[in-house]
Amino acid sequence: MPNARKSVKKPLVAEKLFTALHIGASSVSMIVAERADDGTIIPVDFLEQPAPVARDIFRNGVVSASTTERVVSIIKGYQKSLAELGLDPHSITRAVATNILSEATNHETVMNRIRIACGLRIGTIDDGEMTRLIYLKTRRRLLNLPAMRKDTTLVLHVGPGNTRALLFQNGLITRYTSYRMGTHRTREAVEGSHTEGSAMLRVIREHAYGNLAQICFDFSDVTVDGLVLIGYEIQSVAIPLTQSSQVCSIKTLRQFTADAANMTDVEVVKRFQLDYQTAEALIPALEINLAVAETLKLAEVHIPISEYEQGLLHDLLVSQELTGAFAEEVLRSARILAERYQSDPSHGEHVGNLCTRFFAALTDLHQLTAHDALLLQVAAILHEVGTYVSPRAHHKHSEYLILNSEVFGLDRLDVTIVALVARYHRHSGPRLDHPSYAALSTDDRIRVCKLAALLRVADALERTHAQRVAQLEIRRESGKLRIRLPGLADAAVERLAMASKADLFEQVFGLAVVIEEDN
Repeated sequence: MPNARKSVKKPLVAEKLFTALHIGASSVSMIVAERADDGTIIPVDFLEQPAPVARDIFRNGVVSASTTERVVSIIKGYQKSLAELGLDPHSITRAVATNILSEATNHETVMNRIRIACGLRIGTIDDGEMTRLIYLKTRRRLLNLPAMRKDTTLVLHVGPGNTRALLFQNGLITRYTSYRMGTHRTREAVEGSHTEGSAMLRVIREHAYGNLAQICFDFSDVTVDGLVLIGYEIQSVAIPLTQSSQVCSIKTLRQFTADAANMTDVEVVKRFQLDYQTAEALIPALEINLAVAETLKLAEVHIPISEYEQGLLHDLLVSQELTGAFAEEVLRSARILAERYQSDPSHGEHVGNLCTRFFAALTDLHQLTAHDALLLQVAAILHEVGTYVSPRAHHKHSEYLILNSEVFGLDRLDVTIVALVARYHRHSGPRLDHPSYAALSTDDRIRVCKLAALLRVADALERTHAQRVAQLEIRRESGKLRIRLPGLADAAVERLAMASKADLFEQVFGLAVVIEEDN
């Protein structure tokens, strides 16, 4: 893969073209895609060139100057190709780097060098987006696999630095876990052993022992019927492993791994048509995937035959647009977390429904996004998880528990916002002497204030935890937000609660909240 390029020859319309660039663990890639009339993304051009980013990071803790300049050179070449297509070479739709780049002590220097040399601001794929990308790959490409039709399927993504596992039960995600175990991380960790062949495999297995034991524990309560393996290296050898069937027996995977371990890197490059960086990480990828399959006592694994990097770039263009089924998976994860901390599910759901009503009715007032609406719903579901620790000051305990938990599909900023909105559902509103709130940007602090104001109003209407408010009518007039409650003759409890919780709404939106009973 010294310079991979695939293109579709067709008339191009610049206004319909979108671009994504990815600085990966072992290569820099770019896709040019066109949005069809039905909204689907169609690849037009794909380029990929190797760059040893992960090797530098896990070997020396920094990205070397030579690797940085190679990345810059590759990106400049891609920008020239964009200019030839009539596109602005400095306006790439999505430009991101692998999350392992943040582990380099000089990652900011590298980002600044790219920005100065290429005029591009590069973002980092965080854990939340990585789960979205794995979800997209799973839902869009893997549903035709027999394994995905089984009752309980584990999707395993062994990345360059971390391994992620998504458990699907009856087609729905019920668990998400992450482990500090990856292909390039493992390669550099065991490099000093100077072992080869079967001895190298034993060293890799011993290095992964702790994570394998954790995986075994994490899924000890379920019977995994099928295991789907995805990842750059494992999918690069999917065809020879599965003979195009997408199914590989453990016996075949074990023999394939042993044979590959006895090859030199040069032989692996020639045999499987890989670049050297991918070849170096192939053996750890094979052994880690094999070890997980054996830990789960499975007879076979499923490996999709698709081009991993091209698919990732495609998904980067649609990852931030996910709604519908993806939002339901996020909410399902929040509900599982709420259940773990024994939070009242009926109360959380009802507050969430009321939040949705207020959010929709006041769109022009708050000017927030659909993603913000999702975060508000998650915060409503989780706002009382802190009672698991203690009813006293439970809003602070809720913040702590959420900050230290994972919600599928949400990145760390999302989780922080949810935690803060949950904290501010009662008592004090946002203050700059609250560390997590103060650490946010001004725009994100405003988001927290708006979302918390909506949550407090909704929570006041559910003060009794009895779902008394089934209907509501909302109107604005004369500096007031008037809420009429059809079917509720006496709203004394709700009015009392609103008196202590509507202060933030008035501060943020300039409207006093008035409750009117159904007379």
